[in-house]
Amino acid sequence: MSKKVLLVDDEAGFTELLKMNLEKSGDYEVQIENDPTQALGTARRFQPDAVLLDVVMPGMDGGDVQAQFQGDPILGNIPIIMLTALVDSAELSEGAVAQSGSSIMLPKPVDLPLLLGVLSNALEAAEEV
Repeated sequence: MSKKVLLVDDEAGFTELLKMNLEKSGDYEVQIENDPTQALGTARRFQPDAVLLDVVMPGMDGGDVQAQFQGDPILGNIPIIMLTALVDSAELSEGAVAQSGSSIMLPKPVDLPLLLGVLSNALEAAEEV
C-alpha cells in the first residue's frame, strides 16, 4: 500500500518533477500544495503520512507551516522533512541529514536516493510511535 506524501513548495516545476519521481517509485501517492498558506487545509483533506516542506517560500515560510502542523491535533505527529536551498550538502556534513528540532532537513537540489531513504526511515519511525 502506498504512503501519502504532501509536498509543499512554491516552485511548481520542482514539485511536479519531484512528484513524478516519488510516484514512479511505486511507494508514494503525492499531493502538491504550491501555496504555503493553504498547506494546513490541504493536509487536513489529504491526510498525509509525511510532509516534504520547503523552508523559504513567499507569504509563509516552512517554519510557520511546520508550527501549524505541530499545533494541529490530527497532523501534529506527521514526520516533516524540510527541503532547503539555504544550505548545501557539504554544509550538511557532505550529504548527511541534519536534525532541526523535530524535523529532518535536506538540501536542494534534492538527491532522490537520499530523499527516498530518509522518507522511508521517517515513515518507519512514525509507525513505531
